[in-house]
Amino acid sequence: MPPTRPCRCPQLDDTQRNEGDKGIARYSAEVTEIATRLSFPASTQEGHPQSLSRGAVGVALLHVERAASGVGDWETAHRWLTAAATAMPISTGPQAGLLFGAPALAFTLHAAADRPGRYERALASLDTQLDAITRRHLDRAHERIDCGRQPHPKEFDLFRGLTGLGAHLLRRNPGGDLIRQVLAYLVRLSEDLDAQELPGWWVDCPPTGGRTTDRLGGHGDFGMAHGISAPLTLLSLAARRGIVVDGQVAAIGKICSWTDAWLQEGESGPWWPETVTVDEVARGRPEQKRPRRPSWCYGTPGIARAQQLAGLATADLARQRMAESALLGCLNDPDQTRLINDHSLCHGSAGLFQTVWRFARDADHGDLTHWPQKLADRFLARRVQNMEIGLLFGSAGLGLALTTAAGHPPVSSWDSCLLLN
Repeated sequence: MPPTRPCRCPQLDDTQRNEGDKGIARYSAEVTEIATRLSFPASTQEGHPQSLSRGAVGVALLHVERAASGVGDWETAHRWLTAAATAMPISTGPQAGLLFGAPALAFTLHAAADRPGRYERALASLDTQLDAITRRHLDRAHERIDCGRQPHPKEFDLFRGLTGLGAHLLRRNPGGDLIRQVLAYLVRLSEDLDAQELPGWWVDCPPTGGRTTDRLGGHGDFGMAHGISAPLTLLSLAARRGIVVDGQVAAIGKICSWTDAWLQEGESGPWWPETVTVDEVARGRPEQKRPRRPSWCYGTPGIARAQQLAGLATADLARQRMAESALLGCLNDPDQTRLINDHSLCHGSAGLFQTVWRFARDADHGDLTHWPQKLADRFLARRVQNMEIGLLFGSAGLGLALTTAAGHPPVSSWDSCLLLN
């Protein structure tokens, strides 16, 4: 597998360096304020305690990262982990996924296990639960494929499905058999369904909150949150780590061929539609005429990161450069960047920043090295109040992105829950 390309660091003059130092101090102060506001779990927490996106587990991850990087304390992190684990029985049912229940708690607890023995018993118990959850998901998925039915997004997506469980397994037990079983399932997912020209990840429901056309025909989703970019990324990240099953490289190529077929050339550069329906496939063109919000979840930045990682995994320099061109075109287009109107990780400035920060560290194009600082200065420097508490949509996620902006690269690999690394 090709080696990871070292980060290209721009040379700064004294004025730029002073401004950068001021920004780091400002971001650090903002993180400290957020962490202080979230020091103690309230008796009436927003969301569910076991929700990584909106509850105590996500807040715990912020404090775990701060403690692991030496700027916070483990006592606060433990307080939030305890609140998440003891408020009610840990969920292992149908709703359990990377963002909720046992998998969410296991993800954060693994990040907290920075030395031998820390949370060892709790993690061992969660490992057993996660194995059972993952095997149930796999059994249902293979049965569905054997019957020739279309999947629902929650079978394979990052938030609720097997890709999210695989993202945790890739960190927790990369040498185990279960991650290889998840990868083998994703290989099957990439195959066309019998007697259909639609790809195996074509789902049986309309786009989330979107159009009502082709309700019975389902849709294809290109995004990172619920679409094919997440499976592509997991296949690619595993391959870069030397974890490869039969058909994995071919599956990466099959998914990329599909995304290439729908790549659009706009005035600002290449971009992809968020979703396509059966009617759009029949016409050979999407209804979406221009790029929408440049978000991690559905927009160009998240999809481009998936394409970049696929290029890195297969030593495809042309794909890497195409992904860089798409991201640069997006960032240089004010009509796109002005659509960012909140600070969330999912679809706001925090997610855009963290995606571009990860992308720039692997990029071949020197122009991208300046963009994380530009985005931090433009978006993250704005003072934020009245956000909810959690990771995906709330102040905990913003705090984690600000921690990166303040010069502390993720120690806990917290952003692997977004499949950015």
